[in-house]
Amino acid sequence: MDKELLFEIIEKIKGTNIEEVEFETENGRIRIKQFIGERKQITPVQQPVVEIKEEIVSSVPTKVETKEEKKYHVIKSPLVGTFYRAPSPGAPPFVEEGDIVSKGQVVCIIEALKVMNEIESDVDGRVVKILVENGQPVEYGQELMYIEPR
Repeated sequence: MDKELLFEIIEKIKGTNIEEVEFETENGRIRIKQFIGERKQITPVQQPVVEIKEEIVSSVPTKVETKEEKKYHVIKSPLVGTFYRAPSPGAPPFVEEGDIVSKGQVVCIIEALKVMNEIESDVDGRVVKILVENGQPVEYGQELMYIEPR
């Protein structure tokens, strides 16, 4: 329907006793209503102010360390990517649980954006537990393995 014709109809029923006009066109049905009668003054009601505090909760579950885990050094993922235990498929893993590692020794790879990032141990010690499966996606800061420092 033409907007000008619609506005013209609205102007024509203003000030009349016509409460409602309805008609149908090929594009659909149009209904125009106007309020006729005594208008009452509506006083807004003051709503009480309610203070809402938002608490931000991390989507990564927090882990409570046991006394045993506190004595271990944790190697965490420095980036988001895919965890690999070996330099290539079929190759032996960089480390196994129980292996002795030196500071600076590569312990795994994190692939991010087709780049293989070698993750090195930052302490001398023994690998106690590997927490991530080969080929598993990891998040930034995710624990990868525990090392018992020497």
